[in-house]
Amino acid sequence: MKLFHSSASPFARKVRILAALRGLTDRIELVTANALESPPDLLAANPLSKIPALVRDDGSTLIDSPVICEYLDSLGATGAPLFPLSGEDRWTALYLQALADGIMDAAVAVIFESRRPQEDARATNIARQKAAIARSLDVLETEADTLEGPWTIGGVSVVAALGYLHFRLGADDWLDGRPKLAAWYGKASADPTVAESAPA
Repeated sequence: MKLFHSSASPFARKVRILAALRGLTDRIELVTANALESPPDLLAANPLSKIPALVRDDGSTLIDSPVICEYLDSLGATGAPLFPLSGEDRWTALYLQALADGIMDAAVAVIFESRRPQEDARATNIARQKAAIARSLDVLETEADTLEGPWTIGGVSVVAALGYLHFRLGADDWLDGRPKLAAWYGKASADPTVAESAPA
């Protein structure tokens, strides 16, 4: 399989962490792609020119990190599945994934807005996205106990989101005043499977 990715992408990192936790790293060839440049090989895999995109062994493709993660989880060779099959554990994991993906979306929007020329509308949008991140982190602080225990797609998504905030927006010190989330992130990001995909 081929995974189109960027080392800075939190969504691609989420896929890479899940693949490592499920023992699939050796089955995936990483293909670095700059989605903003729309290279032909990425467009062939994903006409939206977004990463990650996974080209499966049969040549078909899957796009969007939640879809790719669930597919790879179904192939997992080691460890427990990261997508619980049913019940409250499933809904909690999917909720955490959606919340973390929203944090990543907002953080990426802040980065792109920060690179545009200064104007009032730009500053307003950056403030709006940062407020969404802060509110979401406050929710994660109150629900930090749901992140404890074995890895699920929820925890993988949250660690990827927090890693991206640290990497791209670290000056804002997002975990200050959120001790439970900070403690969980410190432990989770030290996991060798997570650490090996940290953005450079």
